[in-house]
Parts: sequence; C-alpha cells; structure tokens
Amino acid sequence: MQQILNFVIRNKTFLLFLLLFSIALALTIQSHSYHRSKFINSANGLTGGVYSTINSVDKYFNLKTENDILSEENKRLREQLFNRNTTTDSSFIDTTYSKSIYRVTIADVYKNSYSSTNNYLTLNKGRNDSIKEDFGVITSKGIIGIIDNTSNNYSRALSILNTRSRINAKLKSTNHIGSLTWNGESPIYAQLEDVSQFAPVKIGDTIQTGGQSSIFPKGIGIGTISSFESDISGDTYTIQVKLFNDMTNIGTVYILENLDRNEILNL
Repeated sequence: MQQILNFVIRNKTFLLFLLLFSIALALTIQSHSYHRSKFINSANGLTGGVYSTINSVDKYFNLKTENDILSEENKRLREQLFNRNTTTDSSFIDTTYSKSIYRVTIADVYKNSYSSTNNYLTLNKGRNDSIKEDFGVITSKGIIGIIDNTSNNYSRALSILNTRSRINAKLKSTNHIGSLTWNGESPIYAQLEDVSQFAPVKIGDTIQTGGQSSIFPKGIGIGTISSFESDISGDTYTIQVKLFNDMTNIGTVYILENLDRNEILNL
C-alpha cells in the first residue's frame, strides 16, 4: 500500500494530466456527434478484432468436434447417394419408404502401409460396431480397400495397394469392365486389366467401380487413365490408372455394408 502511495505522490502531475485529459476527451465525444461516431467506430473495430481472434482460437480447439459433425453429415449423404443409385428413379429419394441397401460407418485409420507388396490398413471399428469381412472401404475421393479381418474393436482392410487385391471396375463413359489390380510398384497407380479391345479407351477418362459385386455400389471413383496398352493376345487392354486417393495419406474412411449381401451370395 505504501508503494502505491509513493508512486502516486511521485507521479501526481502526470496522473492529474491523464485525469483532466480523459475528462476533456469524454466531454468532447459526448458533445460532438462527429467525434462520437468516430469513437464508436474505432471501439467497434477494436472489439471486433478481439472477438474475431477469440473466435478463431475457439474454432481451433473445436476442430475435432466440427470434423466429427462433418463426418456424420457425409455419412448420411453417402448413404442417401448409394441407395439412390440402386433405385429406378434416381431423381427422387424417399428415406421413409425406400429400402436402404447400403449402410455407412465412419472409421479412423490407425495404421496404413503402402511401401510393401501386400499393404493393409488398420481401422478403429470392429465386430462391436457390426463390421465384418468383405465390407468395402472408401474415402470422399474413392475406394481404399476391403475388410478382410476383424476383432472386437478393430478391423483390417486389404488395401488396393496389395498384389492380392481384385476389384471389379469399369470405364465411366461405358459399361466395359475389367479387374483392378496392383503390380506392387507405385502407390500412385493401379492397373485395370482385361478390358475389351473394343472399349473406347482414352487418356484422362475416369475409372469407377463396376457394381458387379456385393461389396461396392456402382459408380464410386477410382482414378483416371494415364496410359494403356494392348495385351499380348491383342484382345484386351491393360490400363494404367492414376488413383484419386493419395494412398500415403489416409485419415477418415467410410465402411460400406451391403444389407442385401447375404441374399446375393445365397443366389
């Protein structure tokens, strides 16, 4: 307390000046509309900047929550999209009366290998989340792989960067189909084999799932054609496909369950 009194005594002249200056400034602002408007605008700008900074910091710490909300919304939209593609009238969706064929589960990738010849992804969803073998795995850009093993809380997906992977695929512009494989070389490219020589193959065309399996619905993106060549027999093409996904950087994925899979397999 004594130190405060000593400070006031030492600086009494300066403190008196500040007090009188503040009173004069307040009176000027109150009595002149121009000065008052300038002060209010300056105060609003200052408080707006402070609130903007606080809001940015708050958003940063809430990014995980926002990402979870967006992932859930993407899940719902993808379920609608996949089920829409299986109806005869693709211009109308009635989630109340139409039968859902695909169910989507969000999962995070805990481990992703891409540098060996047989690569896998470990996901944080398993049997307790109703995940089973032969469920498809995709991202917002395209396909990732197929579930091949599960535990109670985790599952393993056979990556498309696996020499044992075989996925039905087709040219987007036609119904010419082939088998998507991987030659074990680059994580950027996969190969589409056994495409008919009569197919109108062009560099830059899109390759997507063919829908002739119970794992992936028709029309999910895979990549674009970067090159192609005729096989030795001359009857088919082998197409080099540049993948939409960066397989070295996979975070959130969507697991697809075909609810009619057992019925299709029984037939």
